[in-house]
Parts: sequence; C-alpha cells; structure tokens
Amino acid sequence: MTAEPRMLDTSPAPSMGASEKTLRVLEAATQHSRFTDIVEETGLAKATVHRILATLVEQGFVSGDSERGYQPGARFLSIAGSAISRLDISSIAEPIVDELVREVDCTVHVGVENGAEMVYVIRRDSSKPYRMGSRVGLSIPMHCSGMGKAVLAAWSPEQVDRLIDQVGLPARTENTITDPARLHEELARVRERGYSLDLGENERGTVCVSAPISDHLGRVRYGLSISSIALEHPGSSIEAFAPQAIAAADAISRALGAPVAR
Repeated sequence: MTAEPRMLDTSPAPSMGASEKTLRVLEAATQHSRFTDIVEETGLAKATVHRILATLVEQGFVSGDSERGYQPGARFLSIAGSAISRLDISSIAEPIVDELVREVDCTVHVGVENGAEMVYVIRRDSSKPYRMGSRVGLSIPMHCSGMGKAVLAAWSPEQVDRLIDQVGLPARTENTITDPARLHEELARVRERGYSLDLGENERGTVCVSAPISDHLGRVRYGLSISSIALEHPGSSIEAFAPQAIAAADAISRALGAPVAR
C-alpha cells in the first residue's frame, strides 16, 4: 500500500512565544532603564512589556519601575555573578583557536594581561616542522609583544605612561621600541587599524599579528596572536593575517559575553 503524499505545510510561522518575549524584555531591561527604550528594543506592545516587567520585578530579576527606571535585579545579578565566576577563557577560546590554526597554519597564542606583562594561556602549533619558543604560563613584556600592544592600545596615555615609569621599556632585541614617544605613536596606529604587529621586537626571527579580546564588561584584557618565523613571513607579510586575527579575537570576545557594538 503506497503512503499518502505529504501535503506542503503552508501555515504561517508561529508567533513569538511567551518565553521568548520574556527573555527579550529581560535582556532589554539589562541594557536600558527607560520603559520607552525597553519597548522600542523589544518591538513588543507597551501593554505586553509592562506586564512582563511587572512579573520580572516581582520575581527579583529586574528592579525599579517606569518612573524611576529599571535595572537588573538581585536575582539576575546573582545568576550572572555565578556564571561569570565559572568563565574559563581557555575552554571558551580553544575551539576558535583550533579552527584558526587550521585556517592559517601558523602558531596561535592567547594571552591575558597580568600587571606589566602578558601571560600565555593558550598555544596551538601549526603543522610546520619548527616550534616557537613560547609556552603556556610564560610571561612576556607588553611593550614589545603583539598581544601586549593590542591590550595597551585600549589604555589611556596616562596609564601607559605609568607603566613606563614603573617598568621602563627594556630592549629585548634591536627592534624593540624603547622610546615612549614612539610607543605612543605605535599604539595610536594599533587603535586606528584594530591590530598590532611584532616584527622581531620580542624575539629575534619571530613575527606576529595580534588583535584585542574584550571581557564581559568590554575591557580589553586578552590578546590573540598569529605567530610565525621571519624566514617564512619576511618583513611585515604576517600582516596579511590581520583579518583572520581580528575575526577570531572578536569571536572569543562574543563568547566571553563582551557587549555587542551597536
């Protein structure tokens, strides 16, 4: 017996469910305090937003009212704090880093700011026969490393000057920037183009292109670098990988909960 032919479902797509509406309002209330802005952000009817906000306030996920404005409530902040405390950039970034290594076939690092230095937290090697001298846990100066300059570019000039006063700009190679004025000029270029370069400044014969990674508060605390040897990528040719470095760093930032630019 042949089966009845299945009819094409031409019914309209289901409308937004109650759960999705609630999540939209909750998200909007964490970003906007004014009721009218929350309504605009969600695209829902005023009566619907008002009803959902009342429930969220009652349950402690949101606090405030339409006159005083809304903000995240104690219950929401408790959940957010627990989630943030469990964040591990290594486990979050590893899949993105592994995909980047397959794409560019270079060594990829992720590092975190630690005072005046960057500390490697991830290193993934390429298929090439050579190996970089880096290792997880190794600290490197900020002023002469690609990752460090990517982080320093987010600092104010005054913060950079305080760092220089504290630790100086020691030369690691003949290419290290040791003049404060030159470092400020370099950081201005990093801010303008969105990535930094290390062309033998930290270690002779090695080059890298780096991009900044932001945390859940939008602070640039991490950096990602695509690294190689100068023999394979002479001059500034490693710069060709800048788009891939930026894309991967942005993906990690989003995975860490960094605010999305609007």
